[in-house]
Amino acid sequence: MSQPLRLLLIWMGALSALAFALYGWDKALAKLHRRRVPETALLCCALLGGSAGALLAMALFRHKIRKPPFRYGVPFLLATHAALLLYAAGQG
Repeated sequence: MSQPLRLLLIWMGALSALAFALYGWDKALAKLHRRRVPETALLCCALLGGSAGALLAMALFRHKIRKPPFRYGVPFLLATHAALLLYAAGQG
């Protein structure tokens, strides 16, 4: 495995774990009627490489599944990130 691919996997893994935690935290705050994590922060975390964790959290916590930027944007980001990983794997 090439070094760039390894670093990309580590980056995406770390951001996915962060996204998963943020989505879970936001759901918990929503249930408690407390101040929430901004939607921009959730989407930016997915955009920067955490789309896998974001989509998993959306499915597991049933959170943000009705809002179009999340419902359509996060799966699109996941497909884009998968294509990036395939490209990086082919370069190595």
